[in-house]
Amino acid sequence: MTGNGVRFDREGALGCITLDRPDVSNAVDLPTADAFGAAVAAASDEEIRAVLLQGSGKRFCAGGDVASMAAATNAAEYLLELATVLERHLRRLSELDKPVVAVVQGAVAGAGLAFVLNSDIVIAAESTKFVMAYSGVGLTPDCGVSYLLPRAIGQQRALELALTGRILTAAEAHDWGLVTGVAADEAAGARGRELAQRLAGEPTFALGQAKRLIRDSWGTSREDNARDEARTISQAVTTTEARRLLNTFLHRA
Repeated sequence: MTGNGVRFDREGALGCITLDRPDVSNAVDLPTADAFGAAVAAASDEEIRAVLLQGSGKRFCAGGDVASMAAATNAAEYLLELATVLERHLRRLSELDKPVVAVVQGAVAGAGLAFVLNSDIVIAAESTKFVMAYSGVGLTPDCGVSYLLPRAIGQQRALELALTGRILTAAEAHDWGLVTGVAADEAAGARGRELAQRLAGEPTFALGQAKRLIRDSWGTSREDNARDEARTISQAVTTTEARRLLNTFLHRA
């Protein structure tokens, strides 16, 4: 599936979503946001057990397409629709009941951070730079960045990025907890793909529910979370994968 700046490919049990507008650093306009939503829908197929998110070209994602904003007849209405639509699809990405691995390179700016924050594991090429960028064009965070970023790196660090325009290196992003790992530029793509393929072979229900429990914990009480954990593990033990793995564990030499 290819169109409007997003490509979706299936490789066995692995679904690959590629932001594919390299001429504009994979910036997102409204047609691209819609195409991304279609790719997320395709990735929700139960036969796909893990998702790889990547960007084509030298830069992962420059955020929203500023040129499309400037060209809009009513910029306020356009941005309201773009931010709303893209955030909804990014949230659906985070809610997929399977692991999402992102590989980023070059630059991650503005709403590009939202793709990172809605992924479960993020591998960054070592030369990647991370920047909020919104204030540089007089705009404010969108697509869940102001909600998710302080939860990932802490409030004061998020405020520093938002207010000062500080650019983070990949090493700093890893140290702050924004990304999971850093790899040499020439190796990042292969490392991310290898990890995603390995996760596609792991017990899908267990991984999908583990990510749900962790992500949902921000909006629930410890008591409610405990009940949810208990219900979920009691369901997990009935799955074919759990029964096979438990049997293997019990009969190890």
